Amino acid sequence: MLFPSFGQTQELQRDKVAGEAAPALVVELRLHSGMRQRLLYISPPKPLAAIVMLPGGGGNIGIESNGDVRHGDNFVVRSRELWVQRGYAVVIPDTTAHANLRRDRSTPEYGRIVVELADFARSQAGVPVFLLGTSQGSIAAVNGAAHAPGGDVSGLVLTESVSRMGKSGETVFSAEPENVRVPVLIVANRSDRCNVAAPGDAPRIAAAMSHSPEVQVRFVSGGISRSRRACGSLSPHGYYGIETRVVDLIARWISEHR
Repeated sequence: MLFPSFGQTQELQRDKVAGEAAPALVVELRLHSGMRQRLLYISPPKPLAAIVMLPGGGGNIGIESNGDVRHGDNFVVRSRELWVQRGYAVVIPDTTAHANLRRDRSTPEYGRIVVELADFARSQAGVPVFLLGTSQGSIAAVNGAAHAPGGDVSGLVLTESVSRMGKSGETVFSAEPENVRVPVLIVANRSDRCNVAAPGDAPRIAAAMSHSPEVQVRFVSGGISRSRRACGSLSPHGYYGIETRVVDLIARWISEHR
């Protein structure tokens, strides 16, 4: 039995994600609500920690049953092999029935889903679990950390977080950041021109984590613009062109907190 410690996992397939060296599992995770959550699970043989990667945008990345990803430009999706190369297992969720997660990421219901993703990661890897969100996905990461029982999550990483209200109708401040009680790393790119993810708001996000035992803010700069929109994935907002530098920065922080 491939997942003996997590009885709610069904219909999984082992394959290789195109262009990756690490084997990937496509998992249909049955949630406590009865819904099915498709995800990718990729891990080195002996992971140092596991990271639940929460994409931005609408959240629909289009994971196919064979492991292909239709919409793979998002930073946390695009960088998945970099994390595995550094010794980390990664969990990347899709949306259910191609749903759009905008306006839903700050709800208690979605916070519970993120906690279930963390539970899955821990059951497979047996190592500390971190939540990492980018852009709109940072809202989900804060929400999950705010709702996680003590010991379920070891740390929270926020990258280019949505801190100003836009069309999604929610920000990281909508997700109860005052209830986060784990160490937090906030990464902000001074070159980011996304109107809802101002890098100058990073200290304000940090201040909202009033019950976290430790909050660090780290600024980076640079990136290449290939997206038409400043909030697009292939832009400084998505760390396009500086992925390795950002991954190394975050990996060092996780190594110090696992």
